[in-house]
Amino acid sequence: MLNDLLLIKKVREGDIKTFEEIFRKYYSPLVFFSVSITGRMDVSEEILQDLFYVLWRDRANLQILRSLKAYLYSAVRNRSLQYCERKRLDNNYRESLQSPDVEVDGMDPQESMEYRELESVINKTMERMPERRQQIFRMHRFDNKKYMEIAEILSLSVKTVEAEISKALKTLRKEIEYHTSVL
Repeated sequence: MLNDLLLIKKVREGDIKTFEEIFRKYYSPLVFFSVSITGRMDVSEEILQDLFYVLWRDRANLQILRSLKAYLYSAVRNRSLQYCERKRLDNNYRESLQSPDVEVDGMDPQESMEYRELESVINKTMERMPERRQQIFRMHRFDNKKYMEIAEILSLSVKTVEAEISKALKTLRKEIEYHTSVL
């Protein structure tokens, strides 16, 4: 515990060598721990890279009150579970869109077909976006989360959230405009 406190103190002071030592010591075991939750190596590596980035970025405010190992495993567990929950919600959303018997109230067959085509364009466009951008956009548009909430959940700045949503909207607008001009 005393050793952990010393390591944390050095990291808070900006000691990059100590931070690299922590990274080398914990990265591999934490990735495999995350894979055991997410089932995906690429996602787990991204979770770890993001975690260590946030730790370094916010090192001056680092408050670890128990062991460093317990803190890191807890952070990875939480981020991995958040990924699984987002994936579950995303899958539920996709299933609801793909349901063939969904009728759009008040639309004639032509309008209904155009609506489904537009939905398809939106879904395909979303799938081509980077995962983080998709996630942020879905949290905002489909889960009705505010920028600040998203920033806190994903450990990002509000400006980053705003920028990602803006990029997602710009991409969607461009694809929808192209699609509607072709029709």
